[in-house]
Amino acid sequence: MAQQNAFYAQSGGVTAVINASACGVAEACRDSDQIGKLYAGHNGIIGALTEDLIDVSQESDEAITALRHTPGGAFGSCRYKLKDIETHRTQYERLIEVFKAHDIGYFFYNGGGDSADTCLKVSQLSEKLGYPLTAIHVPKTVDNDLPITDNSPGFGSVAKYIATSTREAALDIASMCATSTKVFILEVMGRHAGWIAAAGALAGNGEGEPPHLIIFPEIAFDREAVMARVEESVTRYGYCVIVVSEGARYEDGTFLADAGNTDAFGHRQLGGVAPTLAGMIKQDLGYKYHWAVADYLQRAARHLASKTDVEQAYAVGQKAVELALAGQNAMMPAIKRVSEDPYEWQIEPAPLAEVANQEKFMPRDFIREDGFGITEACRRYLLPLIQGEDFPPFDDGLPRVAKLKLAKVERKLPEFTL
Repeated sequence: MAQQNAFYAQSGGVTAVINASACGVAEACRDSDQIGKLYAGHNGIIGALTEDLIDVSQESDEAITALRHTPGGAFGSCRYKLKDIETHRTQYERLIEVFKAHDIGYFFYNGGGDSADTCLKVSQLSEKLGYPLTAIHVPKTVDNDLPITDNSPGFGSVAKYIATSTREAALDIASMCATSTKVFILEVMGRHAGWIAAAGALAGNGEGEPPHLIIFPEIAFDREAVMARVEESVTRYGYCVIVVSEGARYEDGTFLADAGNTDAFGHRQLGGVAPTLAGMIKQDLGYKYHWAVADYLQRAARHLASKTDVEQAYAVGQKAVELALAGQNAMMPAIKRVSEDPYEWQIEPAPLAEVANQEKFMPRDFIREDGFGITEACRRYLLPLIQGEDFPPFDDGLPRVAKLKLAKVERKLPEFTL
């Protein structure tokens, strides 16, 4: 059977372990006698559209292995949503032209729900145009909101970082609350789903242990109820630690911190819920406060990655190649929880038609009845995902990262305007 080349790209916000998936894809491609070269799109799908390709086959085995402990997106990612296939077919046809020009028969797209949609559309159009292309979506998102898969690679490491940061910051506040700060607010990612905020609850579990209050996007924000809980916590414990999701919203769906803009995917840009909430607390209760926004730190903290997360990210990358070589198309390798105690998991294929443009929210039975914390069922779900340490090697006290050549592939087609 004649060899064909493969294409891999990273999409959307990166994670601490997305490069572990890239490592899995690259090593599986190298081990296959059906795949020639592996190319990567420079800056995600934009690299495919503009024919800006990286020849991954020129990287050393050592460099590819080092991807497993390197955060960020090694080949560049992007927030670029392909337009509707019916009205902007030329974009998709351009992708097929590039794949034809470089004899690419395998398409691996590493991203979240929007990327799953793109992967599905590329697969459908290649079939219509009569060009054989096997398209596999490699799951990734810190938000943990992909359907079907038990959890999303990237989430476990963010969860570990947020739980750790909440615990450590809480000790700081507790030591100073008698004469200084009474309230600490940690803002975490999660536009529509509160999985990351829920992970902050793992910082404590006993009576009075922080966080004392979690604010989820799934629960309508009630200012009066929140202020009452903050005041109660300060009165009883001397201080209050809050973890709030960036997507916290009122009953009518309005975000607490809507910046009034949208990103490339059409999502509302959020302007900082932590200072907004802090202002309410100052106004209503008069407490001295501090707030922090975990922001990129939570998704870049490879030094504190969950071993479970690293292993799963690598495994979905490898499985993606296995599925493609087995002739499966328009699929995603999904993680299935086989057992909770002991924790065991396996990977099974999931149809992209059931993944694309779907979001998985926190189930109500994972959120405490009062709406301000998690249940034991949620704790049982979350705990296995943050287990184990997978420290990167260190040089001079700092984590070592992959050094790639990023050799460009010679262009064969005319320029294309996005």
